[in-house]
Amino acid sequence: MFRAHNFSAGPAVLPLEVVEQTSKAALDYNGLGMSIMEMSHRSKDFEAVIKEAQADCLKLMELSEKEYTVLFLGGGASLQFAMVPMNFMHKKVDYINTGVWATKAYKEAKIIATEGIEVNEIASSSDKNFNYIPQNIAYSKDADYCHITTNNTIYGTEWRELPNTGSVPLIVDMSSDLFAQRYDFSKCSLIYAGAQKNIGPSGVTLVVIKNSFMETENSKLPTMLKYVTHAKEDSMFNTPPCLPIFVVNRTFKWIMKQGGIDAIQSNNIIKANYIYDKIDSRNDFYKGSVENPKDRSLMNITFNLPSEDLENKFINEAKALNMIGLKGHRLVGGVRASTYNALPNESAIALSEFMETFYQANK
Repeated sequence: MFRAHNFSAGPAVLPLEVVEQTSKAALDYNGLGMSIMEMSHRSKDFEAVIKEAQADCLKLMELSEKEYTVLFLGGGASLQFAMVPMNFMHKKVDYINTGVWATKAYKEAKIIATEGIEVNEIASSSDKNFNYIPQNIAYSKDADYCHITTNNTIYGTEWRELPNTGSVPLIVDMSSDLFAQRYDFSKCSLIYAGAQKNIGPSGVTLVVIKNSFMETENSKLPTMLKYVTHAKEDSMFNTPPCLPIFVVNRTFKWIMKQGGIDAIQSNNIIKANYIYDKIDSRNDFYKGSVENPKDRSLMNITFNLPSEDLENKFINEAKALNMIGLKGHRLVGGVRASTYNALPNESAIALSEFMETFYQANK
């Protein structure tokens, strides 16, 4: 089967075996004579799918089902930018701004905040075009929560470990690096992730929430915008996005089959280094976007060439070799290679080899 080298930032590459399993389920799920898209979300067959996905998620995170609840919601991570402050902002909240999506989350909290509520940007890397992760951050001791975004898809930075915010609940947007590296998930009171980077297709958002934290949510909210609504109904207060949840279920199984998060992380480092090593060894031609190598993303590798014309030539020649999705985000231009969990090693090697060929022909 022909498969492109898919470096798209999202929707992104999925494991081939998961795509094949989904293809079969889209025609006939478990010999029931109906598609996974046609069966009732209240049926025992689909109930098994969603419960298995929830259990596998907590297993991968090494979290207890007594302490945490897994939800599958709609609206993407962008809805979570609003739901988080609507539910948990009471007097004061802190945000760390490391890129476009972190900025959007911060701005949404500012919109929702009523008079007397503080929305603080306690650290930011905007002074250097978001090319580093802030250090030596003074975390509040009395905030309702602190919000971070672990991976910066546009500028190419990533937190290597989660911060210690003390007694202040930590809320984390992991949309683009969930299960890409080992984090101490127990530090988090709420994790959310749009599926379309590492765990499934667009159309479902994963939320993992600490039960004790959920108890602090505001009660005077529309029913659909309260986490407790979805927790009480096991993500089926309304009809959930069944097909995307099925794909997430199968992707979790694939991650476990690879050896879990630690094995995925080891392989992600290998893949990323094929490309970063080429940037570093040919730094007279390829200019990495991130200031400090320790802040480099394993998921989104961003760089520039000596001119925009060369960048366009690079992208077009790569596309002719079936390397898709290398054009940088419209806000920053340049080149971006997204190397999510399911990207085969062969794709990273092919790009690295092309970078050398292109360098020799155009230096």
